[in-house]
Amino acid sequence: MRIVVLVKEVPDTYGERTLSLETGLAERTSSNVADEIGERALEVALTYADAHEGTEVHVLTVAPDGATATVRKCLAMGAGAATHVVDDGLVGADLGLTAEVIAAALGKVGYDVVIAGNQSTDGMGGVLPAMLAELLGVPNLTNLADVTLGETEVGGTRVTDDATVRVQADLPAVVSITEALPDARFPNFKGIIAAKKKPLDVLTLADLGIDAEDLSTARSIMLAVEARPPRAAGVTITDDGDAGVRLAAFLAENHLI
Repeated sequence: MRIVVLVKEVPDTYGERTLSLETGLAERTSSNVADEIGERALEVALTYADAHEGTEVHVLTVAPDGATATVRKCLAMGAGAATHVVDDGLVGADLGLTAEVIAAALGKVGYDVVIAGNQSTDGMGGVLPAMLAELLGVPNLTNLADVTLGETEVGGTRVTDDATVRVQADLPAVVSITEALPDARFPNFKGIIAAKKKPLDVLTLADLGIDAEDLSTARSIMLAVEARPPRAAGVTITDDGDAGVRLAAFLAENHLI
């Protein structure tokens, strides 16, 4: 069994996140971290591997060159190997292009199941796993609150506002999880030392057979970007006997009821 986990490096969620008003891209400083939902996905894979000898857990990321530390952390947590796709032609890549690159990388890595988070904390697109499954031509189980992995199938529970649904698909498949899954384990000292010797392959677009010159066409184009307006002061309602009526009127005026 080979499990490939998709991990993304994102700006630290505890810090202030801003967009460049020139490029429209997120400002990525030195305070970048592995996305928590990706670490939870890795925990799902590692938990299965702990109980099933011979399972291979492989981390895959598409990220700038500086994301090596994030990848090494995943290896220290217990992943056996990693692939890091790095190329200047991917700066500002949209979800469609990113999915194509990941699909090409998976063709080199090989997989039985791909596990990803349901959405990243920076872009929050929430559609990349579905795009990836479509490109690979495999089933896609989305937004799972738990994962049951077998030798030939994968299943889980999807919780919605209206129902709880049990889903299952044959392998190979792409799975996305929610924050209902457990927190990731912390790397221990032994894992940190071992991570330095684990294989980390760095690939470019050329290695994947993708021509960077073709990336400028048929892609989403940003037309405008502007700073978020400052938050306005709130409305204070003092109870002079008619606070309930005034509150209801405020809510109705703002289409909140």
